[in-house]
Order: sequence, then C-alpha cells, then structure tokens
Amino acid sequence: MVKEDRIHEITQHSMKAIALTRYLPISDPQSLVDVELPKPSPLENDLLVRVEAVSVNPVDTKVRAPKEKVEREPKVLGWDAAGVVEAVGNAVTRFKIGDEVYYAGDVTRAGCNAQFQAVDERIVGRKPKALSFAEAAALPLGRDEARPYRTIW
Repeated sequence: MVKEDRIHEITQHSMKAIALTRYLPISDPQSLVDVELPKPSPLENDLLVRVEAVSVNPVDTKVRAPKEKVEREPKVLGWDAAGVVEAVGNAVTRFKIGDEVYYAGDVTRAGCNAQFQAVDERIVGRKPKALSFAEAAALPLGRDEARPYRTIW
C-alpha cells in the first residue's frame, strides 16, 4: 500500500511532457524527448489547464528551429491548446474549475506539450460546445491572425 500511495503522490505533483534541451533538426530522434516535470502551480491570474489537445503552428516551428543553444532545463514548446480548468489563481474571475477552454499561450512561459499548463486567464476563451478539444486547439493562431480582417458592420 505504501508503494501505491507514493505513486499517487508523485503523479499529483509531476506531469509528463514533451520537451527539448537542444535545438536539433526534427529528423533527429533526440530533437524532442519525453520528460517528467513538476506540475505547474497557477499564479495570481492563471488557470491550471489539464491539456486535452494541442495543435502545431508556425511559432512552434520557428522557436524549435535548429541552433547552437542548449537549454539548462527541458523546454516545453506548444502554445495552441484546449483543455479543462483544474485550478485557478487567487485573482481569476472569468473561469472556474471544470470549465472547458482554448487558447494561444504565451511563448515566454512553458508550452502546452504537457499534461498541464499554467496560462493567464486574460488570453483564454471558453471552448465552443460544438467543437471537440482537437478542433478548438486548432483555432487560436488562426483567430488571432484573422482579427485585423474582421468587419465592423
């Protein structure tokens, strides 16, 4: 029983993710690796989202492009995602635990290629009920790019 309790404790405080430490060509088997990382804690305006689906966009490709840089800690990429709110920061007002959401995250923070992601509620929308998580995850970048072309009538 002690072993099972320890496994439960580990999974409560850690998560699986796909990350990089070196910026290698995507054809290299070590370009992206499976890692175990601490589960993020939401900051004041953050939602902790259990990620259900992600999409890849040109920002992911550009950030991951081969270069000489080596990361000291695994870097999780991916920013377009959809999931379920698991926890909220103290200042969150627009969402509650259990809400289904989608978003284009912040490239200055850890990405969504993980089981959980902390994301500022101010860049999150409610997932449309008519869309699956995968469909909603594919929307954020396209939505942001389309904004300048919206009509006002």
